[in-house]
Amino acid sequence: MSEKLDRRKKYTRKVLKESLIALLAKKPLSNITVKEICELADINRSTFYTHYADQYDLLHKMEEEVTEDMNNYLHNYTYSMGEESIQMTEKILEYITENSFMFHTLLNKDAIPTFEKRMMELARGFMIDNLMSDNNFKREESKYLSTFVISGAIHVIKDWIENDMDQSPKEMAVMINNFINEGLSNIN
Repeated sequence: MSEKLDRRKKYTRKVLKESLIALLAKKPLSNITVKEICELADINRSTFYTHYADQYDLLHKMEEEVTEDMNNYLHNYTYSMGEESIQMTEKILEYITENSFMFHTLLNKDAIPTFEKRMMELARGFMIDNLMSDNNFKREESKYLSTFVISGAIHVIKDWIENDMDQSPKEMAVMINNFINEGLSNIN
């Protein structure tokens, strides 16, 4: 009986999340009501309120889940500078590809910036802990360098998403890592 209840809860949360994403693709969160989410999900409002306080809570919980998923995804690998950083970037891009509609919606220009900020913090922490610890960067330098690098990478990824992911994750990973490691030095 408990397994059936857990499956029902998972299904309910899944359709509520999908409904919110579908609505966010059309309009800002401030214009979305719980009633609209429930109608699209074919779930009654009392069931919604069993799981979430409101549409903002639903979005917040979704962002937390994605951040946790990406964090787990990243920590399944051991990385160092060079070739492994390309692999790490490729893994992130593969995850984004697998969840493309959600990322397209949550990272678009009209989206609430909390998701992008969460992605920045996740990447910054990972980068400082795993990639910069091997080098002789001062803690303050690491903070600013990681902000610079990650901001650029996120905006390249946003452009890539807007261009319907016209390059493979591998090609984008190589490109982003070349931008980071070689910067403007390759421009003739």
